[in-house]
Amino acid sequence: MRRSLAGLLLLWATMGWSQTKLSARWEELTAGDFRTAIQQSQDTCLLPFGILEKHGPHLPLGTDLLNVRYAVLHAVEQEYAVVFPQYYFGQIFEAKQQPGTVAYSAELQFQLLQETTDEMGRNGCKKVLIVNGHGGNEHLLPYFAQAQLDKPHDYVVYVLGNVDAPPGGPPTKATGPNWHAGEGETATTMVSHPDLVHLERARSESGADMGRVKLPDNVYTGIWWYARFPNHYSGDGSVATKELGEYRMKAWQDGIVNAIKAVKADQESLKLQNEFFEKSKHPLDTRP
Repeated sequence: MRRSLAGLLLLWATMGWSQTKLSARWEELTAGDFRTAIQQSQDTCLLPFGILEKHGPHLPLGTDLLNVRYAVLHAVEQEYAVVFPQYYFGQIFEAKQQPGTVAYSAELQFQLLQETTDEMGRNGCKKVLIVNGHGGNEHLLPYFAQAQLDKPHDYVVYVLGNVDAPPGGPPTKATGPNWHAGEGETATTMVSHPDLVHLERARSESGADMGRVKLPDNVYTGIWWYARFPNHYSGDGSVATKELGEYRMKAWQDGIVNAIKAVKADQESLKLQNEFFEKSKHPLDTRP
């Protein structure tokens, strides 16, 4: 029996829709596809965590957010997980003197992150992996993860911090600290968003360490960053190369893939978390 042209077109469209690759981006999924995505991800969701701050004279304000989302979205092509939308509500008090910086209060940062992970958990994300893309969050996020033991949750928060590239790869040219908008970060951005890199501006400001406060390494003060890098720029972005960026980005993506696999395989954390909260109700009953 011969099919009509309209029938063939309908069949083709239906087959094409059913074979469409499921998006990893939370915001792109329909409600029905979201349910499927949670199942396919084994209840694992990623929260790429960035910031809005100055990145020297040559990189965009959203560099950390742009780079971490690029790395995450490419990683989940290898190991599927659901990726939460743009998130930039982190700690950046040290750059409040620079134009374009958005620095929320400490209370709001913490509350918003808690409610975000709570909502992720309520929607089936029983394993929430926060992937940090901003150095200023390196104290905030481990503390946030630790604070999950304050009261019971039916999900687990994991934090993936900095992923270092292995030895080897293209040689670096910069000397001295290269921590913010310098050679490494500029190179990475040349891979993720080359159209937003203005390499010709990289030497219009100094990224040198001013060293204006002299304290022992084990004595901390919040003004340390401003004391050393008042331009909110550390290193020399002008020497960055795309080859170095590709090497660093691959290492980052590989680290994220490994973290996703480990989180998916983890069957103990939630059990132990539940056990901990049960025992914490009656601490005098806890036996050594």
